[in-house]
Amino acid sequence: MALPYNVCGFSEKTGKEANVKMLNIVLVAPEIHQNTGNIARTCAATGCRLHLIRPLGFEISDRALRRAGLDYWYALEVRIWDSLEDFFKEEKPGRFWCLSTKAPRCYTDVSFQDGDYLLFGRESAGLPEPLLEENREKCIRIPMAEETRSLNLSNAAAITVYEALRQLDFPGMREIGKMSEETLTRPW
Repeated sequence: MALPYNVCGFSEKTGKEANVKMLNIVLVAPEIHQNTGNIARTCAATGCRLHLIRPLGFEISDRALRRAGLDYWYALEVRIWDSLEDFFKEEKPGRFWCLSTKAPRCYTDVSFQDGDYLLFGRESAGLPEPLLEENREKCIRIPMAEETRSLNLSNAAAITVYEALRQLDFPGMREIGKMSEETLTRPW
């Protein structure tokens, strides 16, 4: 059963209803709260929904979140699931992608759609092998140098989220920055 961290159903910050389509970031048994915090910040900045699958390597409590500097959780829709099985049974994700260093396809070779789920595994082991084997056609990777084991989890999530958003033409995001005219006319 999913436990929503943010139960309001409507975010004043994003103006989005909880049930509208959006990208979904799914962290399966994340171990490091700083990585989860960075991914939560990416979700807040991009309007993505965050799903956390137990077991977690840290506590979800106000004190723990403050200690990690995660003061923007109010802007997120976060769902916490007891297991990967519960997530698939109750959430019933339509389209999902498994991010893995073992995947045959590059993340830029797929066409992301609004509502997709991006699954990331624990920092020390990745996604469960049976999940990858059962969903080979949904497995994608981020290219890296041969001698590199893996990217940091929060970096991998940000890279993939922004590629998906680029393909979707950055829905609901600011189109222009707020530089002053003085800054824009500087010679350097």
